[in-house]
Amino acid sequence: MKMLICGVDEAGRGPLAGSVFAAAVILPENWVCEGLTDSKKLSPKKREFLAEVIKLNAISWCVASATVDEIDSINILQATMLAMQRAIQGLSTPAEQALIDGNRVPELTIPAECIVKGDAKVLQISAASVLAKVAKDAEAMELDQLYPEYGFALHKGYGTALHLKQLKQYGASPCHRKTFAPVRAALMQTTLF
Repeated sequence: MKMLICGVDEAGRGPLAGSVFAAAVILPENWVCEGLTDSKKLSPKKREFLAEVIKLNAISWCVASATVDEIDSINILQATMLAMQRAIQGLSTPAEQALIDGNRVPELTIPAECIVKGDAKVLQISAASVLAKVAKDAEAMELDQLYPEYGFALHKGYGTALHLKQLKQYGASPCHRKTFAPVRAALMQTTLF
């Protein structure tokens, strides 16, 4: 029997708000999925469609996250590693090896290899990339409902000109990452006046 390999990727390291997400996916051997690639190269509609296809066909998949408080407590890199560990541990069928997008491997109990730009090279990582990004975008829509003044539906939490303007105007919300420089600056500005 072929080794069960999971692809792992994250979404949400760069935004100024919200959780960081990671997904782990084990796909059937020789599975083909038309149009599946790095989630950043896909439209939101295509990502959502592919996420459903992946969930229906995967041997196992799991999306996990690390919270804003965890990000602020242990830093974004460590929080990303934590989300990846949680995603791999959450697989209903355990993986025997992990292929991880990027250049860092979290501490795991199974063999793992990192692949730079793996989300465009390895189907399992592409699948994980899509699931993580869809989860992060869904969180941005929830944050938009909770804090409509920030425009999360438009910028998904990234430090766009609009988001930075809203931060200056309203200060930081509970969902903002207080250790990120633009958020810290906004907090200092709002406490000074």
